[in-house]
Amino acid sequence: MSSPGTWTQALASIGALPVRWLAGWWKIVEFGAVVLVLAISPSSYRAGIGPALARHVYLDTVPILGWFTTLCALLTLVITRIVVVTAYSYGLSQYALEMVIRVLVLELIPLTAALFVALRCTIPNGAALGEMRRLGRFEALRRQGLDPVAREVLPRVLAGIFSAITLAALSCVVALVLAYLAVYGTTTAGIAGYTRMFGHVFNPAVALIFVLKTLFFSLAVSVIPMASALFDLEGDGSRESAALQGLVRMFAVLLLIESVSLVGNYY
Repeated sequence: MSSPGTWTQALASIGALPVRWLAGWWKIVEFGAVVLVLAISPSSYRAGIGPALARHVYLDTVPILGWFTTLCALLTLVITRIVVVTAYSYGLSQYALEMVIRVLVLELIPLTAALFVALRCTIPNGAALGEMRRLGRFEALRRQGLDPVAREVLPRVLAGIFSAITLAALSCVVALVLAYLAVYGTTTAGIAGYTRMFGHVFNPAVALIFVLKTLFFSLAVSVIPMASALFDLEGDGSRESAALQGLVRMFAVLLLIESVSLVGNYY
């Protein structure tokens, strides 16, 4: 039989879970606030992070831009074809393009771009930062009188934000063009109706929600993985456990943002 002390320790461990969970969120929020202050501070850019920022922006955007745009183009053609054929069969052809734009441009592409950047760029960058801290690189920078967050973390976070926004914006433009070509072909006869339908979908409220959602997606996939990778070396558990918790937190935030945007768009 288990001793009373064992049950007491188990209950204490269970009771501490919400505290650790809230503490983890607080660390992420605090980390995000520090990065935001550094990002808007001119002194951060006078400290010589320009070359590092340019390098990370290039590495996190250019190599994946073509692949992601091609993927979105294929997805657009397939979904447009399916939706248009289905709409024609039910006599709802006038709603086909509007449905494609709402599903692809408003919902799928921003979320897919954020996840693509997270898996390809920000999560590996977070792991690299955690390894640098473990090896003492951050302490070496502090001994030199340099801020490791400004020198190593800020360029990676800004590059992730830029990459997510760039991929989402460019892919949305490509999707809009290909959706038009898939329905009307190369003729210009449908431009007036297409423009009118686009303006109907992207009214000021929806456009604002779209911009904010894309921005918050980029912030979530850039800040949360790197914060989790940095804080996993502070005695909270193994690096693997902290990385998994970071992924869960990131997906939870993305789901929350998407849910709020859906409520704003359709209710």
